[in-house]
Amino acid sequence: MSHLSLKSWWVWDGLENSDLWYNCRYDNFTETWLCASSKETEWLKAVQVLMVISVVFSSVSFLVFLGQLFTMSKGGLFYFTGLCQVFAGLTAFSAALIYTLHKKEILQDSRELTSGHFGYCFILAWVCVPLLLCSGVIYIHLRKKE
Repeated sequence: MSHLSLKSWWVWDGLENSDLWYNCRYDNFTETWLCASSKETEWLKAVQVLMVISVVFSSVSFLVFLGQLFTMSKGGLFYFTGLCQVFAGLTAFSAALIYTLHKKEILQDSRELTSGHFGYCFILAWVCVPLLLCSGVIYIHLRKKE
């Protein structure tokens, strides 16, 4: 099997999985993954939007940090960079929480949930939350030195 099952938010026996955009099934006969777009629900759309916003906030934070690094005067604080990281953490937290609480509605037309488990990307989303929040707090207290 390929690495496709590593990119999932929900997995059934390693032969079927679901992420935020696709539901995929491994075909043993052709030894390929067959994927179809996920059925969009309001909860799934919310998770998708929040995860995209989280990536945008994190990217803006990085770019602003680089800009501030070269333009900020000595002793300046990286408030905006830190706030962007905190917002990235809060949006990732919201997305992961919604997926956790509403997985049944999000995966409504999929196989029985009791035979599956959360995938690596879902776990990674939860790992990112405290890292983003901690880095945001660190940025807020960080001062530019010479």
